[in-house]
Amino acid sequence: MSISALTLYILIWPAIVALVLAVICMAFYKEWRAAKDEGRRII
Repeated sequence: MSISALTLYILIWPAIVALVLAVICMAFYKEWRAAKDEGRRII
């Protein structure tokens, strides 16, 4: 594996993790808002 490929591989992981975290947070916020609008608890 070349140095540039290894560097790209290492640098892309934080971007992937940030994207997954953003999706999880958006889904949680959507569920929380829907529960709040319906007057029920999320848990």
